Amino acid sequence: MTAGAAWLPIDAAVALAACWLVLGAAGLFAPRNLAYVGRLLFPLGALVALLLAATGLAALHASPQVMVLALGLPDLPFHLRVDSLSALFLVLLGGAGAGISIYAAGYFRPGEGTAPGLQCLQYHLFLASMAFVMMADDAYFFMVSWETMALSSFFLVTSDHRIPEIRRAGYLYLLIAHIGAIGILLSFGVLQGGSGDYTFAGMRAQPHAGWWASAAFGLALFGFGAKAGLLPLHVWLPEAHPAAPSPVSAMMSGVMLKASIYGLLRVTFDLLQTQLWWWGVIVLALGLLTALFGVIFSAVQTDMKRLLAYSSIENIGLILVAYGLAVTFRGFGMAALAALALTAMLYHCLNHAAFKSLLFLCTGSVLHATRSRSLGRLGGLIHRMPWVAWLALVGVLASAGLPPGNGFVSEWLLLQGFLFTPGLPHGYVNMLVPVAAAAVAMTAALSGYVMVKFFGIVFLGRPREESLVQAHDAGTLERIGLTWLAALCLLLGLAPVAVIGELDRVTRPLVGHGLGEAARAGGWLLLAPIDAARASYSPLLVLAAIAAVFALAVMAVHRLYHRRVRRADPWDCGFPRQTARMQDTAEGFGQPIRQVFEPFFRMERELPSPFDATPRYRVTVADHLWHWLYLPIARAAEFGTRLVAFLQQGRIAVYLLYSFFTLLALLFFIR
Repeated sequence: MTAGAAWLPIDAAVALAACWLVLGAAGLFAPRNLAYVGRLLFPLGALVALLLAATGLAALHASPQVMVLALGLPDLPFHLRVDSLSALFLVLLGGAGAGISIYAAGYFRPGEGTAPGLQCLQYHLFLASMAFVMMADDAYFFMVSWETMALSSFFLVTSDHRIPEIRRAGYLYLLIAHIGAIGILLSFGVLQGGSGDYTFAGMRAQPHAGWWASAAFGLALFGFGAKAGLLPLHVWLPEAHPAAPSPVSAMMSGVMLKASIYGLLRVTFDLLQTQLWWWGVIVLALGLLTALFGVIFSAVQTDMKRLLAYSSIENIGLILVAYGLAVTFRGFGMAALAALALTAMLYHCLNHAAFKSLLFLCTGSVLHATRSRSLGRLGGLIHRMPWVAWLALVGVLASAGLPPGNGFVSEWLLLQGFLFTPGLPHGYVNMLVPVAAAAVAMTAALSGYVMVKFFGIVFLGRPREESLVQAHDAGTLERIGLTWLAALCLLLGLAPVAVIGELDRVTRPLVGHGLGEAARAGGWLLLAPIDAARASYSPLLVLAAIAAVFALAVMAVHRLYHRRVRRADPWDCGFPRQTARMQDTAEGFGQPIRQVFEPFFRMERELPSPFDATPRYRVTVADHLWHWLYLPIARAAEFGTRLVAFLQQGRIAVYLLYSFFTLLALLFFIR
């Protein structure tokens, strides 16, 4: 415990993270007792998450606190620190983790992959390691926590390790994670500047400037970008998310990706003493490419979880666009606009944690009820699973960026950041800004298209398989988790002034400015990030207007057509049969996107012959980057492996021959 008699938020945060470790270890006492693990340990984990969120809120209103734990190596203890930045991400971890954990308590079934007790250990170790990543105050403890997070999530991804595809997805994820960890470690090495002091306090004291500052930033961007899914380091994400159990997918997408964003913010705005404008331009361009790539590939997917995985890439791209804009403004000394972009970034981190976790959990309920992730086998589930359908609709509206959903607020703030940039003191950057704003708007529009496809194909229309009549709604614990995350989406969407007031406590220490005063100037009803005369938004008024229009429409229909209702078959476009075959398929829904953005895809088509008794048409969409970048690297690695295997033959005579030729070479070169 820290010095002093008072119980500080950092003490509570460390104790709660330790509680997760204890709960994980408790799962090993009865590893196959699903009732013990699911009905006791996971709900207790959800309670710990709620307490951690409350602790993070308390720390957000307190001054930074530090702690030293004598648990590391000799003369190298663990340093911890909780400031406003780490407190906000602890709130994110606790808020999303509470809903996911209580959902997981009712999700896991016997005989599904790893034993429940072992999954409990891996899951709570995953949670605790993320908490310690956000509290670490030295490079040693940060990397220990970071690698623990990677390893525990790897074992969670490969829970059903008997399936070869899942093992391949897990190994790909682990490979990219360790490559990124090397970049982070090298960044910390540059930041310590040869001083030998790997504490973050020592790094802050170093005079980072010039080439070394850019090297540290570039290595951090590479390392954290690999974990976040930044293009072209994204390839693990659409493979690992579908392979993992749905609560794990929700935790990885909703929270783990934000740990990478936290790391970027920590390095850029805290450990580095300078920010150069061109860093932001590079990140802005990469973020735009990532967002467009993610949303375009999401639109053509036929697997529920792959669709949401690519949607996560899109949202990470938008977060990095806001981050790049904040770095650019900071580099030009425009603190107010930097605060606006940073607020949009942090707000979208909170929003994405809520609505993407909700959507991944909804796919988990659909998967349990139907035993299928294929969009082509689903449909009409709103009648069989009304709880899941209506709660999924909240997440869909938020992800689509429609008001008054929470996704709209952060995307609106981001666009305001672009609209207020005509005064940038660089001509080429000013030329880039309108293009970037248009790309963000197009990404938001395509995201709405994707969410319409997701919800319409899964829940609306008629069932595409006869077995769907056996589908059942989510259980009680699953409904509680889904409702909690849906409530977070509504809260973040309807109370932006209060949320921005809290985010102000983070942006002011990082960039020296905040939006809190401007946001509160219009009262709790009206959000005006810069000036109410230029731009303002009121989610409650928008919600009231929507409700009023709906009520008036119902009243008008009731008054005008009451007792004059005539029932008849609807117009069916000339099709005589009202069956599922008359509905648009997932492939058909994505066909316009495939045609418009065809150069983005590597497509393989299976065309039927005119003489086929049962003709079949299939399109497989692949990633060009996988074939252009990763397969050549894999082939080079295989060639090197074969060469080493040829040299390493296990015969003593061959090894003596190697030694003889080595001796001759040495004698030749030193003579």
